[in-house]
Amino acid sequence: MRLLEWQGREILAQAGMAVPEGGLARTPAEARRIAENLGRAVVLKAQVPVGGRGKAGGIRLAQTPEEAERLAQEMLGSTLKGLLVDSLLVVEALHPSAEHYLGITLDRSRRMPILLYSPQGGVEIEEVARRSPELLSRVHVPPLEGPTGFRLRRLLSLAPAPLRPALADAAKKLWHVFTAYECHLAEINPLAEVEGKLVALDAKLILDDDHTPGPQFAGLSEAVVDPLEAEAKAAGMSYVRLDGEIGILGNGAGLVMATLDLVAQAGGRPANFLDIGGGARAERVKKGVEIILKDGRAKVLFVNVFGGITRCDEVARGLVEALRGQNIPVVIRLVGTNEEEGRRILAEAGFVPVRTMEEGAARAVELSKGV
Repeated sequence: MRLLEWQGREILAQAGMAVPEGGLARTPAEARRIAENLGRAVVLKAQVPVGGRGKAGGIRLAQTPEEAERLAQEMLGSTLKGLLVDSLLVVEALHPSAEHYLGITLDRSRRMPILLYSPQGGVEIEEVARRSPELLSRVHVPPLEGPTGFRLRRLLSLAPAPLRPALADAAKKLWHVFTAYECHLAEINPLAEVEGKLVALDAKLILDDDHTPGPQFAGLSEAVVDPLEAEAKAAGMSYVRLDGEIGILGNGAGLVMATLDLVAQAGGRPANFLDIGGGARAERVKKGVEIILKDGRAKVLFVNVFGGITRCDEVARGLVEALRGQNIPVVIRLVGTNEEEGRRILAEAGFVPVRTMEEGAARAVELSKGV
């Protein structure tokens, strides 16, 4: 369950984190009223669960209430990366002296949470890891021990010394949110220095859909339905839009998650999660490829299928049909039931499957960087 920024902001505030003053607007008049109440310049932020909103025009600065109303009129009802904008977070415009990154996610290879910190906030953490890995520190945290002092000291070794106590406090609060809400990801980017204190200028929380029932989850739901996710669900598949450039199609949630991890470990960024499910026939495979291509961000398609009840020949037929006339590099790993027939169908269409997942992930990443 991916929460919108305003929902994550409220949860962080309840945990004791400082956030900018403001509120949620669903009409231009509400945006104007919030700006008038604040009495200073405001930032209008489209409430859709995607990254890169600023570059896509989803974050705008208004100097006056009149300008806030005009910008809200333009933004509300528009689409951002294929998603309808039906609400705006209107907050005071702050002027940070520095921006940091603080996040917690799950490291599936180590089966435990990992704390992430960078003194270079405000940009995607994947970019920091790729371009300046020395500016990103990582510390694994055993769930039963939590962010102990020595772990926080190691995590924040890159931070300015005077700021480390405040950052350690922020990390403890974020850990509380991560565990209390059973998150897959809890991220503050940027965590800004504003007039001597730390303020969470953005909040990204992804909760486990199978979380333990509790009062903290009351009223929480995914407020925005991605049209591609809805289309995939109607076809019997699970699809989640991500921010990378390598399209992923597989069968079984575990295999698809492992594929995402392998692509990330190879230095690539998945564009999506798409599970065609068990027993998928050619028509569903074809539909899955169409959904990935419809999104428009995938530069390469990586298909990873292990045929059990899913027949490899059906997968191959669906792929050949879907990719006819398409100009996108494809990497295919096809193993299992009717594997030889599937390979024959692919070979006749000019596709040569790789043998292993690792080989496929490396090849997909290589192709994505050369496109």
